[in-house]
Amino acid sequence: MNKRYYKYFPWIFVLGDIFALFTALLVSLKISGQLSHVNINPQYLIFIVVWIGLTVFRKDYKIGRTTEVENTIKRLVSSLIWYLAIISILWMIIRNERANIDFHLSLATGLFLFIGIYRVAVHLLLKQYRKKGNNFRNAIIIGKGPGSKRLAEVFNKRKDFGINFLGYFDDANPCIQTRGRLSGFFDQAPKINLDLIYINDRIDFPLIKRIIDYADERYIKVKVIPETNLQLEKNLSFSQYGDFYVINVNEIPLDNLLNRFLKRTFDFIFSLFVCIFILSWLIPLVGLMIKLESKGSVFFVQKRNGVNNIVFNCLKFRSMTPNDYSDTKQAVKNDPRVTKTGAFLRSTSLDEMPQFINVLMGEMSVVGPRPHSVPMNTLFRTQIEKYNLRHKIKPGITGLAQIKGFRGEIENPHQIRSRVKLDYFYIKNWSIWMDLGICLKTVYELASIRENAY
Repeated sequence: MNKRYYKYFPWIFVLGDIFALFTALLVSLKISGQLSHVNINPQYLIFIVVWIGLTVFRKDYKIGRTTEVENTIKRLVSSLIWYLAIISILWMIIRNERANIDFHLSLATGLFLFIGIYRVAVHLLLKQYRKKGNNFRNAIIIGKGPGSKRLAEVFNKRKDFGINFLGYFDDANPCIQTRGRLSGFFDQAPKINLDLIYINDRIDFPLIKRIIDYADERYIKVKVIPETNLQLEKNLSFSQYGDFYVINVNEIPLDNLLNRFLKRTFDFIFSLFVCIFILSWLIPLVGLMIKLESKGSVFFVQKRNGVNNIVFNCLKFRSMTPNDYSDTKQAVKNDPRVTKTGAFLRSTSLDEMPQFINVLMGEMSVVGPRPHSVPMNTLFRTQIEKYNLRHKIKPGITGLAQIKGFRGEIENPHQIRSRVKLDYFYIKNWSIWMDLGICLKTVYELASIRENAY
């Protein structure tokens, strides 16, 4: 897969958006007779800043490979409604007068026209880019049938979807596109860099479940081609490929754009409040206490695995004397490495407070599976079934497992298995109300005496 797309396209998209916005703004100022003030009124920069924030926050640059132009236009209209509402409120506050109706009407029209033309053009160009074999995703179909054949025809016909069909796995009806038998999938899959697996629901359910488990461990999307009455213990959603529909099997609530928006909004506001009103004075105070007791840095920075196993720098207040075993050896009761200040920080969980900076930066969430150090993560992956599922979302400062008593040192396999089960339940059943409940429960737990906090 062409990875450069994911690195550069969002920036190019946002820069183009800004240019289109600036053009619309100039035209609106000209129509409303305010163009002469554009060079001396820096308040117009607010328009650009708000639009950048809204575009990035709503991830408008993510153009679905199977979506049509109509969806891009609908998405733009939704963003414009939010944008004009925010700007109208801010403008009345800043100008201390009622907003100019002519200006806002011309701005709304200009934004829809110029940004609409730009985004539709980007959508069509991206389709052509994918049609030429760029930004593709590798896909295979497991099990043949009428639906499987029809889907393969869609892939071959709609190259603009950017889905590179690698062939079938099936025990019968061999053809030139058959890669092997069903049992051979697990041997070949690690060698072909899969992104999407399409399963014909006529194959046996135990094999379907085994394939889904394999895909979940490796962050591969699974979609089912409905031929019969599929029975799975999951809430199913659908993806559309032209007029052909497939079932999304391993979708989670946070795959939904609105749910991600709600969670990120909560994370951003919560962490911003903590950083401004708590960490602003807590870091100097705790930093002084740490420095007075032992040499070393104020923060302990540790590599940990985040969403999709991407490694990030997790921040904590340093609670131990500098040592060579911090990544591989867990803290135990009466651990000689823990300083007096560190013991207090750990017992009150204040050592975790700098992680709100990680949340503000988008590397963590307030609520989610607790991240482990890279060596521990590697070890648990080999010991615990479905361990990698916990990396489908951002790690959290607190989580469902923590409020259920599974925090601190991992003394036996049962504890980590229980954590993983609770993390899996949280990921599959997430809601904003669950996050709020976990936060309230965490505050209650922090006020209680916890024997395993050391």
